[in-house]
Amino acid sequence: MRLFRNIFVPAIAATMLFGAIACGEKANKNTLVILHTNDTHSQIEPGDDNLGGVMRRKAVIDSIRAAEKNVLLVDAGDAVQGTLFFYLYGGLVEQEIMNILGVDMRILGNHEFDNGSDSLAAVLKHSEALKLSSNYKLDGSALDGMFEPYTIKKFGDRKIGFIGINLNPEGMISKGNYDGVEFLPIVATANLMAEKLKKEDKVDAVVALSHIGYNPAGLVGDSVLALNSRNIDIIIGGHSHDVIDPATEKGARRSRMTNLDGKPVLVVQTGKSGRFLGKIEIDLDSIGTDALPDYELIRIDGRYDGYRDEALAESLKKYKSGVDSLMQVWVTYAPASMSNKSTELQNFFADYVMLRGKELDGKTDFAIINKGSLRADIPQGKVSEGHIINMEPFRNYIDVVELKGSDIKDIFDVMASTDGNGISGNVRASFVRKDGKAYADDITIDGKPLDPDRTYRVATIDYLAKGGDYMTGFTRGRVIAESPNAVFEDLLHYFREGTGKGKDFAGSPENRWTPIKK
Repeated sequence: MRLFRNIFVPAIAATMLFGAIACGEKANKNTLVILHTNDTHSQIEPGDDNLGGVMRRKAVIDSIRAAEKNVLLVDAGDAVQGTLFFYLYGGLVEQEIMNILGVDMRILGNHEFDNGSDSLAAVLKHSEALKLSSNYKLDGSALDGMFEPYTIKKFGDRKIGFIGINLNPEGMISKGNYDGVEFLPIVATANLMAEKLKKEDKVDAVVALSHIGYNPAGLVGDSVLALNSRNIDIIIGGHSHDVIDPATEKGARRSRMTNLDGKPVLVVQTGKSGRFLGKIEIDLDSIGTDALPDYELIRIDGRYDGYRDEALAESLKKYKSGVDSLMQVWVTYAPASMSNKSTELQNFFADYVMLRGKELDGKTDFAIINKGSLRADIPQGKVSEGHIINMEPFRNYIDVVELKGSDIKDIFDVMASTDGNGISGNVRASFVRKDGKAYADDITIDGKPLDPDRTYRVATIDYLAKGGDYMTGFTRGRVIAESPNAVFEDLLHYFREGTGKGKDFAGSPENRWTPIKK
């Protein structure tokens, strides 16, 4: 069934078709369409690349619902954090919009916990979607009673089971933000739940909504789950921001895998920031065979700008003025644009953390930051307060940690697994891959080799100081100083009143990490 492809036309023509499709007979009574999102990260409006935006997404969702009898809309976590909408309103905007979009079921991402489980529970009370969590025991947490371990949906004489699989919060979610949440092993729990659904509840297919990443280094991700599963037919993933596109050769290989019983498993993910909407078409008559569902990624772009949903427009209007006001408060100037993934921005931030560390403790030796904390690009030209908060939106704090060189080596090994994170300008390091693992090598600080027996003072953010991003070496150290301000507050002060006043927003292009072959 490919009726929907015919409405991928310019916005004016698309809006003319909505009514005609809605009035016609449903396209295929034996088809279940699962629409899915993941890691939309509070991207309410189109991003800097002019992709995404919830009004455009609503246009696509409404058109598919008009054309199909059976449609489910699901979300695989991290609906929040990353734009001023979350900074200003703490997650309420996202819940209201998900309700208007008609999200049927959802799972937790790690960023849902960014303001703590108590705040999360208060926000989720506004969510109308069914909430799933199969491998988090929540009865000792603020989320007690809000989630189901599985659900079963019936379409004619066919039954589909859904489970929710989450990552281990330790090392990824800040300690104190997930109190009372007990993590259960991913593969064992998923297989146990899927077996129950297939054998006891007699479902025809099992769909796992997951937020564990596609193939995280050294951890269980969707690819490992698929290969080691039984009874799971589809995995709808999130967390790693992978765009799994079956329209490309690479995507086709990655989205189709085989489980322990030699049965096919469809593994899908839409990237991040709502740039794509995933669409899975399940032929209900072919369930139980080895035929995989049809799958496509729908690009959410300007083709749908002619559509307007009044309820959604009114919702956005309530919140947009606050966001817009911060984007007009000018703070500094950037002579060139910098991507959040660029070496220049990572170096700028690492050097700033070093500078702030020196202000907090004059004996600070160097700085470490994680690439993942930088969430938005810096545009060329005038840079606003909103740009800086969007770039570093988390309520993190700059710490100075005292720890041994041997622990620092462990931290650098973790950073090497992601081709290096940000380090201040007085540090150089190499990384090598051997026997399937990554290691740091040739680490120098101020031109001298890292001494495993020496005690150093390292400026970083408190998320890493608590062992975040699996940098557990930090937890063996001692925090000796901490800024009283969130990082974005320190940055704003730096440009407005501090030593950065009157300076351009620019970073060094030098590569401080060097890959080597052995």
